[in-house]
Amino acid sequence: MKLAIVTDSTAFLSEGTRKHPDLSIIPIPVILDGKIFNEGIDIEADEYYDLLKNSKEFPTTSQPALGEALELYQSLAAQGYDTIISIHLSLGISGFVRNLHTIADAIDGVTIIPYDSKITSMPMGYMVEAALNLADQGKSLEDILAHLDMIRDHTNAYMIVDDLNNLVRGGRLTNGAALVAGLLKIKPVLTFEDGKIVLFEKIRSSKKAFNRAEEIIGQRKQEYNRPVKMYIIHANNLEVALEEKQKLQEKYPDVPIEIGHFGPVIGTHLGEKAIGFAITAI
Repeated sequence: MKLAIVTDSTAFLSEGTRKHPDLSIIPIPVILDGKIFNEGIDIEADEYYDLLKNSKEFPTTSQPALGEALELYQSLAAQGYDTIISIHLSLGISGFVRNLHTIADAIDGVTIIPYDSKITSMPMGYMVEAALNLADQGKSLEDILAHLDMIRDHTNAYMIVDDLNNLVRGGRLTNGAALVAGLLKIKPVLTFEDGKIVLFEKIRSSKKAFNRAEEIIGQRKQEYNRPVKMYIIHANNLEVALEEKQKLQEKYPDVPIEIGHFGPVIGTHLGEKAIGFAITAI
């Protein structure tokens, strides 16, 4: 088996992983004031948030063209790859991974496996890294997919945002939490449920919301009953991310904790200053 891993630009990856010869990344477009930017190619996170502050229109995101994915798969087949695992952001955020199933049988002699991470950003990036590492170790396709399932089943994320309007206007929060939050002046904690972003709890202040997120992460650690790593992910809010990392490190000194950022696509939906807490089994 010659295995290629494909992912999309919402995955947060180390520079070393990005350069892995068996990895390909499909950029996801962001539309800002009528101009299309391909995430990770035309625009990076820092630059994007500066543009976002001065934008005249509400930004939107778009799925990559299926033809672009098909061309990539054909190119990989021409390079001798006979198996492709295509790991992408949650179906609850984008229908791209569902659409990939329509071209999964398009190339003779190549097994194409669209894989819904049910998450995005750093946890999804970890799935990509794990798949590449296992492939480098010569593991079978079945072993790699089983390990990805294990990670996916043992991943939780919680988000605290400054403004729910982006999520509601973009159609990514559909349970009416924005209206409730506006009326009660609450600070909601959001989570992923079956790959969709939903309200987890309504908290009365930012401080209490952050304390609650730290507590929930610890509860998940106990439930997993296996080694874990934690992530703090921010949307142009590094100072708060560093503070939260220190607090988590004091509470859970045995756990590796990494900081990353939300890129333009996820930043469009969560809004600037959002903070995410994530935990995943390793």
